[in-house]
Amino acid sequence: MFQRLISAVAACIALMPASAAPGQAASKTSTQAYPDKPIRLIVPFAPGATNDILARMVGTDFQQVWGQPVIVDNRAGAEGIIGTELAVKAQPDGYTLIIISSAYTMNPVTMKLPYDPLTALEFVSKIGTSFLVLTVGPLLPVNSVKELIAAARAKPGEIVFSSSGGFLHFATALFTSLSRERFNIVLYKGGYPAMMDVIGGQTHAAFQASAAVLPQLRAGKLKALAVGSVKRVDMLPDIPTLDESGIKGYECANWYSIATASRTPRPIVMKLHEEIVRYFNLPETQKQMAAMGAVVDIKTPEEMRKIIPAEIAKWTKVAIDAGMPRADK
Repeated sequence: MFQRLISAVAACIALMPASAAPGQAASKTSTQAYPDKPIRLIVPFAPGATNDILARMVGTDFQQVWGQPVIVDNRAGAEGIIGTELAVKAQPDGYTLIIISSAYTMNPVTMKLPYDPLTALEFVSKIGTSFLVLTVGPLLPVNSVKELIAAARAKPGEIVFSSSGGFLHFATALFTSLSRERFNIVLYKGGYPAMMDVIGGQTHAAFQASAAVLPQLRAGKLKALAVGSVKRVDMLPDIPTLDESGIKGYECANWYSIATASRTPRPIVMKLHEEIVRYFNLPETQKQMAAMGAVVDIKTPEEMRKIIPAEIAKWTKVAIDAGMPRADK
């Protein structure tokens, strides 16, 4: 009788359709249902910054398409490290996202981090790039990069750059390194006071983010000498690049990327990536990007995995050449 029971059970098993293990089936179902609850989108900087504006654009689109709330969570502090650590420690399920920028690859150069920048996040997609502008105050009798360098050469240490730290400080360090001139650099707690002191004449020059500086340029409160991008930008077609202006090899632009916790399932990462590609290819989205001095610049997760170590290596060299304090010292 026992033998007949075993045979009957074996026959039933043979007739059952092949399927994944219980854990795999649950994972597959969860992935297919994504998203079925609210998504948290961390912005590791204060409200109003370009990261924040982009996050709210993306969040609005995701919410309209998927019907799930997207909660933008501003967690500013420590050049983005505080917010990034929250994303790193989140469950790898795609329900906690973060929008990061170039600061992510600069921070490991100068600061000890509570995570490994090469493995801590899964990059969903690079979404865009904003350019930098080298500006001077309207009263400074300088109208080109060559004239600015000549002024610095004539009076070493007397031309004062405003810098707000982080990304803009690296941009300034790269300029001083490649120009081989000595400038007096004054650090500020934020980009706005740094810019206002250039306008007021307390300092002479500064690198400015495109979104912040375009209104000041249009109002004649600042003069643009060059842009930090590889080629000229449509919004300032008459302004040369720094490379054109004699600072050969200068390239510094602030990029933005959506990321999530490492080990997030590949199907969820790609679902997010495909939605980002769709949204940022819309003409209206591209117009919004242009209005804030940015351009759409999509990269895949695989491409981002190559960009991150290359950027860290680049900024490490800049820090060494400029004599900046480094995390490994």
